[in-house]
Amino acid sequence: MRYHIDTIPVWDSLKLEGECLLCALRRKTELGEAERYLGASVMEPDTRIQVNDKGFCPHHHAMLFSMSNRLGHALMLESHLAETRQRTAKAFAALNKAAKAYSSASMLDRLKKGNSARADMEKIAGELDAMASSCILCDSIEENMNRYMHTFFHLYQNDTEFRNRFNGSKAVCLPHMATLIQWAPQELPAKEVAGFIEKLTAMESSNLDRMQEDISWFIKKFDYRFLDEPWYNSQDAVERTVNKLRGWCVGQEPNPKAK
Repeated sequence: MRYHIDTIPVWDSLKLEGECLLCALRRKTELGEAERYLGASVMEPDTRIQVNDKGFCPHHHAMLFSMSNRLGHALMLESHLAETRQRTAKAFAALNKAAKAYSSASMLDRLKKGNSARADMEKIAGELDAMASSCILCDSIEENMNRYMHTFFHLYQNDTEFRNRFNGSKAVCLPHMATLIQWAPQELPAKEVAGFIEKLTAMESSNLDRMQEDISWFIKKFDYRFLDEPWYNSQDAVERTVNKLRGWCVGQEPNPKAK
């Protein structure tokens, strides 16, 4: 079963005892997928077709650029650029036609609601925006994380040890809490949803209180009156608070094995 394959990464992320097991899992997935796209798969026809079609978002281009495989990156860019040039050539021709029709129309026609030329320009602009914002790496991560969400709830419902360990954890970041809430009704029996949400909100509230204490103490340490006081757990309070509120984005990798 796929659960057997996906159970290990979910368990491994929980055992890290970090601020959010799902952030750790997502980051591990993201790095693995980035390495895959820069590795041997760069020459696989099926992969290149998908890359040519979707390309990468700015965040993932920056990640690929930082991974010291300029040739692999360039190979994907070359074919994606060629595909983009073909698609934009058609779009630009249609755009110029629509723009000329709009400019040559009377003021009354231009002001009419639903002006066809203006509508065509807006439609093409939307197509260009979609072309520039798609990302195959984002899609791959989303597909993997959807699979892991099924596994998370399978374990939570059927593995007592996993449930107890998660219930005793530092909960998750706010974005991933929202994800868990969205998935719960479709993954858990209806009678168990309320109990899960009640436990999750209690965990999140407790850990947000902990964050509040840490960030407040961090600030106090910059007051000369507290100079000789210990830092306790507040030295990394800024990055932990950011990551708790918005999902991992700063500071130490959520998975210590990640490079």
